Amino acid sequence: MSLLRLEDVRKSFGVIEALRGVTFSVEPGSAVALVGDNGAGKSTLMKTITGVHTPDAGRIEFDGQSLVGMAPGAIRAAGIEMIYQDLALAKQRDVATNIFLGREITRNVLGLRLIDAKAMRAQAEAMIEKLGARVKSVTQIAGQLSGGQQQSVAIARALTFNPKLVIMDEPTAALAVREIEHVLDLIRTLKSRGIAVILISHRLTDVFAVCDRIVVLRQGAVIAEDPTSATSMKAVVAHIVGAAEETVKG
Repeated sequence: MSLLRLEDVRKSFGVIEALRGVTFSVEPGSAVALVGDNGAGKSTLMKTITGVHTPDAGRIEFDGQSLVGMAPGAIRAAGIEMIYQDLALAKQRDVATNIFLGREITRNVLGLRLIDAKAMRAQAEAMIEKLGARVKSVTQIAGQLSGGQQQSVAIARALTFNPKLVIMDEPTAALAVREIEHVLDLIRTLKSRGIAVILISHRLTDVFAVCDRIVVLRQGAVIAEDPTSATSMKAVVAHIVGAAEETVKG
């Protein structure tokens, strides 16, 4: 049984058809790449899955229940976490604070609910260690971390609330080679723990390194969906640009 299933999902903004009958699925513990040129519909699709947009037609089912019409908070509670390209970190706050940002642990003190910083640090340290993230201390300021370390914090924040699916938007963009490999290792860790991943990326080398299937969007429609082992970078590029495979260089 698929964890996430989209069937004939459509979304228009006025006369612009952003999504034109998108159908694909994600299995538990698998990584599915979503690739396509700018304007292909990737962002609209992710916002539709996470409840920012309501589809005009089609079905979106997650873990046996329909997501259509659910609020973003309810979809997160159901087990879908989205890590955006800008990471949405509070750069002036420490790692522990960022991991629990908006969902802080509190304790009762004389009838008042106060933030329990000690408990947050302890749980943040446990999550960082479990993830194998290269962050020295949860008291470090997020803005002073490297790009790869900041990705680790964003992933740890997502995992703290036990998601079943993590959507990652360009997680290796603008990272150094060593940091890219660390993020790919984190994706492998998610898969090994049975957590599914949707990876949005323009870096096909990363896609082929960690993903099980590749879904290609062009002009709001799925025009190819293949197991990674059964396709090639040349074929994927041809699908993305709408060219014959033999005309693609490389």
